[in-house]
Parts: sequence; C-alpha cells; structure tokens
Amino acid sequence: SSGNLLVPFRTWRNNITDTASKKLTKLFNYPIPQRWSIAHLYQAILNKEEHVDNVCFFTTLAGYVHWKLTGEKVLGVGEASGMFPINIATKKFNAQMLKQFNALIADEHYGWRIEDILPNVLLAGEPAGALSKEGAKLLDPKGMLKPGVPMCPPEGDAGTGMVATNSITERKGNVSAGTSAFACIVLEKDLSKAYAQIDQVTTPNGKLVAMAHSNNCTSDINAWVNIFDEALKAFGYDVSKNTLYETLFGAAIGADFDGGGLLSYPYVSGEHITGFEKGCPLFIRQENSNFSLANFMRTHLYAALGSMRLGLDILFNEENVEIDVILGHGGLFKTKGVGQRILAAALNTPVTVMTTAGEGGAWGMALLAAFMLERETVVTLDQYLKESVFSAQVNQTVLPKKEDVEGYNRFIERYEKGLVIEQAAVQV
Repeated sequence: SSGNLLVPFRTWRNNITDTASKKLTKLFNYPIPQRWSIAHLYQAILNKEEHVDNVCFFTTLAGYVHWKLTGEKVLGVGEASGMFPINIATKKFNAQMLKQFNALIADEHYGWRIEDILPNVLLAGEPAGALSKEGAKLLDPKGMLKPGVPMCPPEGDAGTGMVATNSITERKGNVSAGTSAFACIVLEKDLSKAYAQIDQVTTPNGKLVAMAHSNNCTSDINAWVNIFDEALKAFGYDVSKNTLYETLFGAAIGADFDGGGLLSYPYVSGEHITGFEKGCPLFIRQENSNFSLANFMRTHLYAALGSMRLGLDILFNEENVEIDVILGHGGLFKTKGVGQRILAAALNTPVTVMTTAGEGGAWGMALLAAFMLERETVVTLDQYLKESVFSAQVNQTVLPKKEDVEGYNRFIERYEKGLVIEQAAVQV
C-alpha cells in the first residue's frame, strides 16, 4: 500500500541463469551479461515470480541507498549503464531497446512498463537531490546531522574508479584489482559486434567504455596469506599483515618469468569470461614444476589477472583497440611496484599508479561530489580532473619488461589449457 516494495537482491541473484542474458543479448544485439540488472528482472519474469507485478522501483544498491537518503530515484549514467543499455548520443536509456523489452513481456500484462520502474539517468555534475530529514535520521538517529546536504548522482565502483584514476578520455584505461578485477577502456569508436565477455558501459560523463570484468582476483591470495600468517604464529612470530603482504609480493619479483610451470585458478565464485557459473579455487603443480615461494606467489598474482586478460584479448585482437596507458588502483597495487609490474606484463602496456591508488571508489565518489559543487567555474569533468585535481599528482609508471611479457604469455597459454581441470573440479 505504501508503493515501495523492496525485493532483496539475493532473491533474484540465486535464480539467475544464462537463459535471460542470452535471450536479451539476442533481442538487443547488445551484450547483456548475467550480472546486469535487466537480466535479473527478466529471469524473475521467466521464473513466473509473483512479486514482479508489484515492483514499482528497480535500481542498484547505489541507487537504493541514494533513494533512502534523498527520496530521489536517480542514478549516474555509468552506474545506470550496468542496468540497461545506454544510448551514447542521448546519455539516457536506449529508447528503442526499452520498447523492445516492453514488447517482449507484453503477454505478462504487468501494471508497469520498464521505463516506469527504472531510475532517471543523470550525468556527472548534475544535481541529484539533497539529504532529506528521513535520510539524515538514518545516518544519525541522534539528530545532530542536519538535512539539506547536496547530493551528486550515485555511481558504482566502475565509474568511481575511472574518476579516481583520471581515465575518462579516449585511449586511456584503468584496472581495478581487489576482490574482483576489471579493466575499463574508454573507446574511440563503437565495437563492431556484441561480445558476451565484454560489457559496454559508460564513464560518469557518458563516454563509451568496454569493460572486461573478472569476478575473482585477490580473495584466493588473501586466503593463502592467512595460511602463512597462521604458520608464523605457530612458530611464535607475530608479523603485521602489511609486512607479510609486502614480503610475499616482493618474493614474486625473483621468480621464473612464467611462474615455474605452476598453475592457479582463484575461482572463489563463478567466472563468466571463461564460462563458469560456479568456482572452485585450485593450485596445481606437476612433478617437474619449479615449486618455490617466489614462483608460488608470482603464479597467484598472474592468475589473479588471468580471466580479465582473456577478456581484454578480445578487444586487442578482434577489435584492434589501442591504449596509451593503464592506470592501476585497488588493493593489488598497495605493495609498491609489484602489482604494477605484473599488470604491465599481462597487458604489455605501461601501467601508471598514482599516490592515491589505494583509495579506490570512495576517493572517486568524493571527486564527483566536489565537481558538482564547482560546476559554475569548471565546464567539464575532464577539465576539472586535469586542472583541479591531478595537475600536481605524483605518478609512478612501470614499462612492461620483455621477459615478463613473454613469461606471462607462456603462463596464460597454460592457464587456458588447464581450464578443463577447473571444469572437472566444479563438476565433481
């Protein structure tokens, strides 16, 4: 009766299959991965789930939090582009595809059209409401926080990562490497066709981006580091986690360039780029592998970027996409120089890390908020980032080393061939 029905995301996430995303990709001739919001909605429709007819607002977690704080049903264009395809010319949801989706579900006779329940799409710098009385009370039940704080359009970790690394112009890209790994490349032109492994999203100011998104990155490494931590404690040594990570990551520098013939799959969860709905973390060695600490760590670092690299191979080999530099950010780059060198080897591209590389999305979101407040004096987001934020930024750039690149290429060949082992592990 209140008009606000909240269906937990988990309800739809547990029911998602390939069926919905494949049908929508064919309908739109546009890649709709499983994780896109419209695929979850359509899967719920295919499942004949009773609550679907009652839904009156359909959004992401960022959009939901924003709505609770402001009452505004809006999203930044970058976040919105992961819900439903965006028309790059209008910077809004693709009107033709909205019509196609409505026609697709017409026989269900729902009381809504898809455009009725989607949020309004806003560009970076546009006002997105203000903190309401109800929102202020949610954040501070004691009442010291006052309403009225201006709010900018909400973005997710992809968009904020682009801003945090100043990689929102053509021929630039960024790689966020932490729990997951994804590369966002700002395109000079549209892709020639749809690829299931590649998401087409946008920057917060509406430029077309190709994204190779891997669900798994450092979670398996973290689990192994915890084992080393337990081992040290068993011998009576208490080493800080920062020292442990720096020492173990540093060991990888002295490894064989291909990881010594070792192999790892950090698949804590499924991995759509390589075709896995479920995962099973594996570490594999042969009897003649060079099983050393250095090779062990380099192999895990290589594998953390393995699925993402296979996705980017599509852009480089099939679409001839060219990039000048990759900006790295996220937990993988906190140990100076190591993650950077591994990524440069994986992509055969210079990798730049800024002093703010470990800050990630929160830093990017703060910059988007600051840009909105300064719109009267700064015309574009590009200009604001270039002149007001990053003009004095200290950067460190690592060029790819030939032996590292060749070593990573040998590793990724082994990685591709060994996917059948991962398949067997998941099946059994």
